[in-house]
Amino acid sequence: MGMMAEFKKFAVKGNVMDMAVGIIIGAAFGKIVSAFVNGVMMPPLGLLIGGVDFSDLEYVLKPATEAAEAVTLQWGAFLQTTIDFLIIAFAVFMMVKFMNNLQKKEEEKPAAPPEPTNEEKLLTEIRDLLKNK
Repeated sequence: MGMMAEFKKFAVKGNVMDMAVGIIIGAAFGKIVSAFVNGVMMPPLGLLIGGVDFSDLEYVLKPATEAAEAVTLQWGAFLQTTIDFLIIAFAVFMMVKFMNNLQKKEEEKPAAPPEPTNEEKLLTEIRDLLKNK
């Protein structure tokens, strides 16, 4: 089997397509969460703390000179990214938990009783005939 045929067989499988859709939706969801954290959640939090914009919070390691820019640790941006991650991780956790609960409910459904064998059918017919006599 050629490499292209093998790749086509791999790429057309349902799991690969599901994974691709999940990655695309996850990336879009990440952008939504980032916009929520940066635009909705952090401004009121910064206002409560005293009008602080978290993206501007930094620790200066070496001040700027005429020859070089300042060297800083931008811990405010790191804090915002960490909050983004926690929200996304919680949302994924809830989704996985929901899917696991659905899967458990499907597994808990009792299986249909097996269909009687031919011998059992014949014995049932004989029993019914004997009752009718």
